[in-house]
Amino acid sequence: MNHVSRRGVLRRDHFRCAYCGRAANTIDHVIPRSRGGLNTWENLVAACLPCNGRKADKTLAQLGWKLKFTPREPSYGGHLISGLDRIDETWNEYLQAS
Repeated sequence: MNHVSRRGVLRRDHFRCAYCGRAANTIDHVIPRSRGGLNTWENLVAACLPCNGRKADKTLAQLGWKLKFTPREPSYGGHLISGLDRIDETWNEYLQAS
């Protein structure tokens, strides 16, 4: 299981807001922490500041919102989540192509 991080969530979501699709620079709990939401890959999404502020501690049902995608734990290499922009070429023979 990959460690959840702000950078990892933003990278997984391609820096796009899960609510409106615009550029994202924050993360949000789909189920708010105040309502029992956890810090998991399935509950954290990238969000733009306006959507994050409007959502606050409300549920998607309360707002009538839908996610642009279903958040999941990334299946690609951990190097992308941990922040490396590229893999050292000497590792290529050891890494499985996806």
